[in-house]
Amino acid sequence: MSKKQTNVGLVTVAVFVATFMSAVEGTIVSTAMPTIVGDLHGVALMNWVFSIFLLTNALATPIYGKLADTVGRKSVFLVGLFIFVLGSTLSGMSHSMETLIAWRALQGIGAGAIMPVSFTILADIYPVEQRARVMGLNGSAWGIAAVVAPLLGGFIVDQLSWHWIFFINIPIGIITIALIWFFLNETTERKAFTMDWFGSLWLSVGLLAMMLTFQLLGEGQINVLWVIIGFVVAIVAFALFIRQEKRTADPLIPMSLFSNRTFVIQNLIAALLSGFIMGFEVYLPTWTQGLLGLMASQAGFAITPSSLMWIVGSFIAGKLLLNRSPYSIVNLALVLVLIGAVTMAVIPASTPFWCFFVIAAICGTGFGITITTTTVTVQSKVAVDEVGVATSFNTLSRTLGQTIMVSIFGIIMNLEMARGVASHPGTNLAMMNKLINPQTAKELPAHLLPTLHGILYQGLHVIFIGGVLLIIISFLVNFFDRKDTEQVTGHQG
Repeated sequence: MSKKQTNVGLVTVAVFVATFMSAVEGTIVSTAMPTIVGDLHGVALMNWVFSIFLLTNALATPIYGKLADTVGRKSVFLVGLFIFVLGSTLSGMSHSMETLIAWRALQGIGAGAIMPVSFTILADIYPVEQRARVMGLNGSAWGIAAVVAPLLGGFIVDQLSWHWIFFINIPIGIITIALIWFFLNETTERKAFTMDWFGSLWLSVGLLAMMLTFQLLGEGQINVLWVIIGFVVAIVAFALFIRQEKRTADPLIPMSLFSNRTFVIQNLIAALLSGFIMGFEVYLPTWTQGLLGLMASQAGFAITPSSLMWIVGSFIAGKLLLNRSPYSIVNLALVLVLIGAVTMAVIPASTPFWCFFVIAAICGTGFGITITTTTVTVQSKVAVDEVGVATSFNTLSRTLGQTIMVSIFGIIMNLEMARGVASHPGTNLAMMNKLINPQTAKELPAHLLPTLHGILYQGLHVIFIGGVLLIIISFLVNFFDRKDTEQVTGHQG
């Protein structure tokens, strides 16, 4: 084992860059998608470019978490980065929509290592009193990406070509791999390589069936038979997974973790809040574009304060974790999010743009406190040799929360718009699609605009009422953790 010490500063930079690289990927592809569709002629397959990345990312996450605890964080992180860079290279070389989707799947498999293993590495190299602050800074990569990616994507597509939104990951990925290779020196003992292959298989089948089923639900035209088949497959696969985990000597996700009430509750809150965050980030820009008529680039900035205040929330969480229980910290954070959610649910359609900055700032502070607290608490409630599995399960919980809730919000919006159009003769869903894009909204008859705005407002109104219910459920879930008054002492890494 190497005697060299880990260079904490350079490893932290490498982890931040890796997180930023995977965070940018989602938004930068969205910016370039109209150009990609025009070049590759695959509008019918467009959604799969995003969906396949999320699916393979979610499937790979728990496997990487287990491997990080057995063969070590460094090797797993390097393998994930290599697969991500390879997937990026091949995506950039794609000449059809089908091949782009296939290579995006590979890219997602690589990205599945980046978030959970980066948080695990930070847990190893920082003591608990510094960990929340550093994780907050690392989490800010997502906020910075939200601001930078649309501008960077637009510049790359205009000045070079869409292929370069993938090729840009090659030099960044190689630099990150080099920093981790030379400056991260693990002191934890490696175990013999073991993998619960049957557990991995059943979990992957269950997750795949569940995520595809919710995606089908969110697309609007629901095929009831396929939805039923999807849910049955998911339930059977998860039942077989649990049976396998109880029987095997070295499970992928030890069932003993779920005997810790705080571990279960913190992950459930992370999933519920991530679902709300997804609705907030998707439908707030829809509001500012569809109701206020702002361009996409301006509308996107409505959520920027939440990304910036997320960092502040993480710093606050770091301070509070030293002398308060997770139960009391999460309660405080959920109050902030609830204020923002209730405000969004009651404000009129004519609310000026600046008000959304205030709402986003309040919500962002709550997001930062909650997500940082749940992550650090989950890590502190398990043994040192299970930190990787615990962190990856936390990441998986958040991904599932986002996937499920974005589908449910999509169903709500589709039903509300269909109901609104049906009760207003002369309007149709094609008009609603045009209304959401300020460029095409100009083509709509002026006398119908107030009616169409009313239909869209009603749909958004119901979605944010749903958001309020999510936060109330989070409060109720957190209430069951009230007896745990322990501060997080954690592992010193």
